[in-house]
Amino acid sequence: MVTVVVPDYDDAIDFYVRRLGFTLKEDSPSLTTEGRPKRWVVVAPGGEGTALLLAQAEGDNQSAAIGRQTGGRVGFFLHVDDFDAHFRRFSDNGVRFLEGPRDEVYGRVAVFVDHVGNRWDLLGPPPS
Repeated sequence: MVTVVVPDYDDAIDFYVRRLGFTLKEDSPSLTTEGRPKRWVVVAPGGEGTALLLAQAEGDNQSAAIGRQTGGRVGFFLHVDDFDAHFRRFSDNGVRFLEGPRDEVYGRVAVFVDHVGNRWDLLGPPPS
């Protein structure tokens, strides 16, 4: 799992599940180490692969990291078999792309941002 710090659980679930088509694997009540209520929220693309732990920010330090967890670089990579279908579905669902599709030696790629500004590469196989 990889943690993504978010301002709100439900907005994050909406983005990852509704817009990107991830599977909500878990949404359970939990407690912080100090005993405050929180949720344990896990989503994953297609229900498989590396999952994201959506962690609601606590305090100024964590809030400042929202959307900039990797210092403005692409820090997350979503590999798909059908690049064109995913690109079209994401676009239709309001996902904002910073760079349109391009072909690289390693495959097709387009850069998008999640609902809080983290940069992602959508990656597919090279065109035949």
